[in-house]
Amino acid sequence: MRPIAPEIPVFKLYGEALAWPTPDLLHCESIAQRSSLHHWEIKPHRHADLFQLLYVQAGEALAEVENQRLRLAEAAIQVVPPLCVHGFRFSEDIQGYVLTLAAPLVAHLEELLGHSLGVQGGFACHPAGTDRAWLDLLFETLFREYRGHEPGRELQLQSLVNLLMVWLGRRERRRAAPLGASERSRQYLARFMRLVEQHYREHLPVDEFARRVGLSGVHLNSLCRQLVGQSALQVIHQRLLLEAKRNLIYTTMTVNELSDALGFNDPAYFSRFFRRLAGQSPKAFRQTAVAGSTSLPNQDDEG
Repeated sequence: MRPIAPEIPVFKLYGEALAWPTPDLLHCESIAQRSSLHHWEIKPHRHADLFQLLYVQAGEALAEVENQRLRLAEAAIQVVPPLCVHGFRFSEDIQGYVLTLAAPLVAHLEELLGHSLGVQGGFACHPAGTDRAWLDLLFETLFREYRGHEPGRELQLQSLVNLLMVWLGRRERRRAAPLGASERSRQYLARFMRLVEQHYREHLPVDEFARRVGLSGVHLNSLCRQLVGQSALQVIHQRLLLEAKRNLIYTTMTVNELSDALGFNDPAYFSRFFRRLAGQSPKAFRQTAVAGSTSLPNQDDEG
């Protein structure tokens, strides 16, 4: 395994040093929204545990993915799996969307699809072709739903993402290739992420996760630190924290109920765990999140 080169930054979303900025398991924005802030250039970087789809509708994009360069001048979807080094330069008339999927959603989709999104298909580029109008409608609907607050929003988003992943999966079925060392490392990581998604509430020791992945505990920790920048235990803890945040925002569960649901034996220990990772108590986090959501603008009033 090769360690991450120190000159390649690892971001959640490009240019942001903060953790995943939303309790949603996906993030959708226009290409111009972020690239215009950086003079239409996204410099080479990588995401430790995010899967991205860049849908170019119009304009031009020059992509550099794992030292391979590609010019996108027609409607196409560029796939960027976790850990791939990638950068883009866009024309100022660029139109399209960037869809980012967080690790828990990636793990769920991998379970449904039966293969790792980080290995099969790699950093493929798929022309829209005759499906252009359908993809336009799909991404526009997804973007509008993401920005809205209608009932059933989460279910609608999941359905739209499922449709998109089936479309991609059908185009990647014949793209499987022999795995090299880097791909094997990613596959081990994807297997670990799937296990974390399935068992994070059980508080299994790292050595047990490693055994199920097929590695030693030392090897799994080394792999996680090299590819994700965190220890295996930190990966597990971040998944617990994400679920805690989602429940504090979207449910009325008490701290005691949430502690029990996440497998903690002692609510006081859960509160200390949450404060250590989030920087505030569960109660304070909930109050801040609720106050923030009530101050959001009404999307129906936007032009």
